Amino acid sequence: MKVVRFHAPGDVRIEEAAEPTPGPADVKIRVRACSTCGTDVKIFNFGHHHIVPPRVMGHEIAGEVVEVGSDVSGWQPGDRVQVIAAIPCGRCAECRRGRMTVCPNQVSMGYHFDGGFAEYMVVPHNVLDVDGLNRIPDGLSYAEASVAEPLACVLNGQNLAAVGDGDDVVVIGSGPIGCLHVRLARARGAARVFLADLNRERLDLAADLVQPDARIHAGETDVVDAVLKLTEGRGADVVITAAAAGAAQEQAVQMAAREGRISFFGGLPKDKPIIALDSNLVHYRELTIVGANGSSPQHNKEALRLIADGAVPVNDLITHRLPLDRALDAFGIVARGEAIKVTVEP
Repeated sequence: MKVVRFHAPGDVRIEEAAEPTPGPADVKIRVRACSTCGTDVKIFNFGHHHIVPPRVMGHEIAGEVVEVGSDVSGWQPGDRVQVIAAIPCGRCAECRRGRMTVCPNQVSMGYHFDGGFAEYMVVPHNVLDVDGLNRIPDGLSYAEASVAEPLACVLNGQNLAAVGDGDDVVVIGSGPIGCLHVRLARARGAARVFLADLNRERLDLAADLVQPDARIHAGETDVVDAVLKLTEGRGADVVITAAAAGAAQEQAVQMAAREGRISFFGGLPKDKPIIALDSNLVHYRELTIVGANGSSPQHNKEALRLIADGAVPVNDLITHRLPLDRALDAFGIVARGEAIKVTVEP
């Protein structure tokens, strides 16, 4: 079978590999769709401290069960499934408290285990142990199901920021995560959602699809000033920084309304993690700043339901579908910002 395997930064190869064999507590699937994200591009260019090469990449996974280990019950060949990416241990103090997104023992598909850029892969028992293998609802395509993983992360972020009825929401960053934030905020009852980005072409591509109440081109307009004008001087109830930019985080604090909530959703580069924070704004406006890190198995289940119910449509966000032997092209398309979501279909 063919796989996309990371060997070293800048050295990712499409190569032949033997089909994997599941252990007694594992499940083997035929991968039908594995979507790409900016993290895949980062791994391609720089590697990752959790990846010991060679490693098959890919963590936004949907497929069909083809073989079940002897100790596994409840699954059979032909079942259509989505696989979580971040795998909590289920046993530590944080997991026992229901805080699975911050499990210190977390492992991940495509990092610690071979991932979904392959014709076949093994879903390890670690996933099954935390109920992380999910049935794809009838009528939902594999490609759409693969987007449940990033939507699960978005869901976690909006839960933490308490996005809800009547909110004015600003999303900074118009990539696939930004698009999902716009659609989920609408599904949660936000009154208005504004989308901002520095890149005009990317902003227009995204905004034409998700139709925010206003698009703000940060390359031509002061974002804080634009948001204040759009909100009659109040500021936004929720600001979500879906971009790896310290300036966006600083602006988020400045544009937040009284008792506003700010989600630092996008992490910053490791060599530039420090921002200038006007703590008096936080103090006097009673602002809340929250982080957001990944998702739990339960978030994945909820994300699948939201997609299947039509509350958060994702099919039109998949702008490119490529075969496995063009996976490296997929990384290039993502890196150049030419797509919203690129899905690899082995």
